[in-house]
Amino acid sequence: MTGALVAAMVAAGGISGTAAAAEPRPQQTQDCRTYSSTTRCGDVQLNEKQRACVSSSVRLGMTERRAEVECQAFG
Repeated sequence: MTGALVAAMVAAGGISGTAAAAEPRPQQTQDCRTYSSTTRCGDVQLNEKQRACVSSSVRLGMTERRAEVECQAFG
């Protein structure tokens, strides 16, 4: 009888732990993206050299969003 009680308690704890993990996460209010371990949120401000880098990277097939982050971080 004690074994059944312990098993029921463990099972109940597992169910409540799973339910807590399934709660939805709050939505981000900003437009953030991360590439090459660099995160940028909102509008990315670029200088002339960085804008040229973005144009070149996009022509080579990179997405504009990724190019903005990488050119600002590394350009």
